[in-house]
Amino acid sequence: MLKIVVLIVVLVANGKAFYLFGDDKQRAILGLWRIPEERLMASAMTGGIGAYLGMQIYRHKTCKGSFPVVIPILAVIQILLIAGIMLVL
Repeated sequence: MLKIVVLIVVLVANGKAFYLFGDDKQRAILGLWRIPEERLMASAMTGGIGAYLGMQIYRHKTCKGSFPVVIPILAVIQILLIAGIMLVL
């Protein structure tokens, strides 16, 4: 049961990060108010995989500042943490 809860939390966090990257890209295209980079990076801290996929699929923040370095690292850390948690539970 605990594994299911962990997976749901991970899916929600990654879904939110993915959505934020897509939403910010759309806002950039339309010239609207943008999501602050700090918020995008914060969402990547909990949803690294979703943030990475959002960067690649939406082609957003792929060359901007620390994003192309930090986001893939966060995604790998998240994968390792999830694998470790699933082995322990």
